[in-house]
Amino acid sequence: MTAELVRGQNHTLPQTRLEIRVSAGAPVVAGATLGDEHGTVRGVEWIAHPGSPQLPGLEVSRQAAAEHRLAVDLDALPEAVHRVTVLLALPLEAGSPTRFGTVASPFVAVTGLDGTEIATFTLTGLDSESAVAALELYRRQGAWKVRAVGQGYAGGLAAMLADQGVAGAAELAGSIQEAVARGLARSVTPPRTPEGGRVTHAGGPGAPQGGGRPHAAPQPEPLDEPTSPSSAPTTPVAPAPPSAGGPIDYAHPRRQSTAPPPPPPAAPPAQPGRPATPVAGDATGWSMDERLYNQVWGMFEDLARATAAYRSAVDFAESRMDQELERTLSDPRSRIGGAGDRAREQARAKRDELTGRAREALDRDLAQLAAEAAVVEPALPAAYAGWDNPVWHAYRVPMEIPMALRIGDLHLPESSGMSIPLLVRLPLERGMWIDSGRTASEAAALTGTDQLRRLAMESAVLHAARMLAVYPPNEFSVHVIDPAGSAVAALAPLVAAGVLASPPAYGPGGVSSVLAHLTRRVDLVQMAIRAGAADSLPPDLDPAEQLLIVNDFPHGFDDRAVTQLRYLADEGPAVGVHLMMVADREDASAYGPVLDPLWRSLLRVTPVADDHLADPWVGHAWTYEPPVTPPGSRVLEEVLERVAAARRTGHR
Repeated sequence: MTAELVRGQNHTLPQTRLEIRVSAGAPVVAGATLGDEHGTVRGVEWIAHPGSPQLPGLEVSRQAAAEHRLAVDLDALPEAVHRVTVLLALPLEAGSPTRFGTVASPFVAVTGLDGTEIATFTLTGLDSESAVAALELYRRQGAWKVRAVGQGYAGGLAAMLADQGVAGAAELAGSIQEAVARGLARSVTPPRTPEGGRVTHAGGPGAPQGGGRPHAAPQPEPLDEPTSPSSAPTTPVAPAPPSAGGPIDYAHPRRQSTAPPPPPPAAPPAQPGRPATPVAGDATGWSMDERLYNQVWGMFEDLARATAAYRSAVDFAESRMDQELERTLSDPRSRIGGAGDRAREQARAKRDELTGRAREALDRDLAQLAAEAAVVEPALPAAYAGWDNPVWHAYRVPMEIPMALRIGDLHLPESSGMSIPLLVRLPLERGMWIDSGRTASEAAALTGTDQLRRLAMESAVLHAARMLAVYPPNEFSVHVIDPAGSAVAALAPLVAAGVLASPPAYGPGGVSSVLAHLTRRVDLVQMAIRAGAADSLPPDLDPAEQLLIVNDFPHGFDDRAVTQLRYLADEGPAVGVHLMMVADREDASAYGPVLDPLWRSLLRVTPVADDHLADPWVGHAWTYEPPVTPPGSRVLEEVLERVAAARRTGHR
């Protein structure tokens, strides 16, 4: 039950991994200070703010926004910290309000990782104040509590920091406001440059995605089609495998800082004879989302290695039995009679014993992974969660681009009951090909042609809806080409919610118009980048990330349209234009080898379960499970309604 606090009231916190959500009537700057047992802030290194947003156990946003989410892990704070105070301040920007009395009362909620509200506080009674200490988390007799504070300061951020004993409070407040004014706050996400930066409109603010984290060179996804030497992609499809027995490098590929991330939270000590208790977020990372991302891929690696060990043990047992049988049969005296039969029985018994031991070891590993999945899955944020996760019931349009996106699940034959979320990085570095052909797999061959095409387009809609849901308002646009109008039913949720950039394009004219529009966008951004004139982009250019869904390719495509499509696939991702093909490769083969590079450059997924994805560590063929919504659920429609509302108002 949610505790609705009033000024001065406190409430015990039932957990230590939290989110603090802030909703204000205007953009505000959010920060937090750490205090010792006397409430003293020992220095600027104990203050999280837009210019320095990350501390051990604490992360705030780099931007001024009407909505904020602060990540807090109380167990990861330094031992000397006994208090965390959440601060809000109005930015010193032209046109911004100068006092809280002129805007709607800020609302602050302390929630669990699943979005469940623990305590809320509405900051009423503010007038001339331009900064406020909203609430504090404090430790009392070993337990953490939250207290509603609501202390306002007419002297602004400098007065508030000075009241907490911060030396050089005025200078620090000035540097925080300067960081915001320099453009670390943003309202839309400009296109990416080839180096990973962002391109902005004339006069438009811009910043790196994901709350200002710097980009590095694009990194490919860790899964792809199994390939033969004759059909190997021209670009790498997976990170280099580690040295034998070596660890996987889970460093954030888009972070250039050399400082190590804070250590993961310590798991509860294991009881004698029992495995350690799994903990959600038990991995390295700067934020809970990054820890969960790394933990999911750690689970993937664990399952891959455990299965590889089992298969190796089974192969060894079979090989040993064959060798013993071969030795037995090579002796004419043992080919007949009881001696030969006993030798064969002994060989099979040894094989069964070795195989049984291997299966017991695998079952133990699977049980531990299942226990870990049971605590990780409920803790996943919306971008990582399945459509059946309760987190969607508390869904709100985010203020920042998440680190990754879930596009399905993976499992192996030996562990069909154990699935691992398939996460891909954002922004997308590769497009997707959703194969609607019956020759794609055995499962597809057992599905009717019309049903398979319907399932493929429904999968595309679910992928597009999730991308719209995890991007901030108006920072992701979706275009659809449906030449024959065969996907009207599948597209109904997107059309009804009004979240498409334009109505689905039909016929050759519609194909030509959409491709020309997106090709022009790619050309303009590329020219601006090459000329070093990013501020000269025309004002009608949409700076949001763009996704083009193409249904029933190559129907309605002439040679010019095919050339434009290949151009978008090759050049688009670097400037924020992504491609999602829904097509049968057999139909596309009419164009011959001209489309082979396009096919290989996209991540192929299927609308039905299919074991076509290979990992770079041990070469397993993983079964891919496409995303689905629970039967009878309206989660898709409800999420899209909230996305549409946020797009209309410009905030969550």
